[in-house]
Amino acid sequence: MLNTRPTDPLRPHFYKYQGAGNDFVLIDNRNQTFQYRDNNLVHQLCDRRFGVGADGLMLLQNHSEYDFEMLYFNADGNLGSMCGNGGRCIVAFAKHLGIIDKQTNFLAVDGPHYAKISEKGNWVDLQMIDVHTISRDGEAYVLNTGSPHYVAQVTALKEMDVFKQGSEIRNNATYKKEGINVNFVEDKGDHLFVRTFERGVEDETFACGTGVTAVALAIAKDQEKTGSQVTEIEVLGGNLRVGFHYDGQEFTKVFLCGPAELVFEGNIR
Repeated sequence: MLNTRPTDPLRPHFYKYQGAGNDFVLIDNRNQTFQYRDNNLVHQLCDRRFGVGADGLMLLQNHSEYDFEMLYFNADGNLGSMCGNGGRCIVAFAKHLGIIDKQTNFLAVDGPHYAKISEKGNWVDLQMIDVHTISRDGEAYVLNTGSPHYVAQVTALKEMDVFKQGSEIRNNATYKKEGINVNFVEDKGDHLFVRTFERGVEDETFACGTGVTAVALAIAKDQEKTGSQVTEIEVLGGNLRVGFHYDGQEFTKVFLCGPAELVFEGNIR
């Protein structure tokens, strides 16, 4: 039986999901009733004091060539680029709705994505885009994993003021116009510890899927780790895993893996 419910345009039903602490409002918009062009509404729903509270909002929509389409909005109300943890959460949402079972092919802003999901529906392996180019900005790496990312290696990351230093980089002369997500990474030996300042949220988040993906690839390039690799990553909200193949020139078969859990649901007044 499909887990669907009618949507009143004046009282749309929403679901709250989180993936390693990166949280989202999700709405089944296959009937096109949610007024997503109202940026103020999206911003209000993501507000943690006056709304549901989330790092972003996603709409699941019909698509003629894919299982569904993912439409992602940043917490500021504007359409966003690809969100990796959001992509994993919307796959879990699609399973909850009965649209998919064990795997899916869906469309996002950066193109088609394949994903597979656990039987219980709380763990998702999401294939990300291939990455052909990584550039440098001083000692940092800059790359696009569906969203643009800046990766800087640091020490004593736990004590670092990520909001201050991330905001300064995101708003400097190079990146202010388009914005960039700023990732700080500390190599812990058996895993990487990552903290991220996200554009659109304009704050540090508990996790960033495209961010940890960018970090894993940048560190592999920095350490010249070729072949098939799996990188374990610790974030403030839990743990994620990034798998990929690196031939010394480009990254393919890139997968972002981690939890995706339904927190609660309700109606918006």
